[in-house]
Amino acid sequence: MEDLDTLVLRTAQDWHSGGDSVVLVTVARTWGSSPRPPGSLMAINGQGHTVGSVSGGCIEDDLIHRIQEGGVKAACTTDTPTVLRYGISADEAHRFGLPCGGTVELVLEPVSAHSRLDELLAACQQRRSTERVLNLRTGHVELREGRKDGVPQLDENFLTTYLGPQVRLIVVGAGDLSRFLCQIALSLGFEVIVCDPRQEQRANWHLEGVTVSHEM
Repeated sequence: MEDLDTLVLRTAQDWHSGGDSVVLVTVARTWGSSPRPPGSLMAINGQGHTVGSVSGGCIEDDLIHRIQEGGVKAACTTDTPTVLRYGISADEAHRFGLPCGGTVELVLEPVSAHSRLDELLAACQQRRSTERVLNLRTGHVELREGRKDGVPQLDENFLTTYLGPQVRLIVVGAGDLSRFLCQIALSLGFEVIVCDPRQEQRANWHLEGVTVSHEM
């Protein structure tokens, strides 16, 4: 079971490895009401196929149309990241279906070797909190140990985002019900720990991505 960020990164990496052009889209900042919070991810390839989301579907439709009409260059005019803002006016907010006149600022990043998606994907699969710093001028990425309370930040030079679990769920009892609960929690991005003092229960209970312990 994987969370949405891991699914987006894995799909983007698969597309890129297969020779396709890929754009990684990140919600950098929002004002007013926004369907998706800062840090949300979406990937879109050269055919307009997407995974993940950055809105309720309205912004995705516009990006898909741009790429299907003019290729990835229609969304990213250069080989370096592009900052794009939707909903800056009431008319545009209505056009794109943004609720309550909200504004969403996106960073569109052409995926390359500089993106280091393979390393970031491995960290997410291992449930490690990771800080990702994207240089907007060069497209180069730095990866660092992250903070569970990290908040995305955007300035004129860098986009800093945080991936990996931000909330921990401790489940008492290694049973069938807890297995289904843990699957749901993993898909929502929780760090999950199952505690059970019974060795015989722990011996037969395993779920990838979940830590099983004999104590709290």
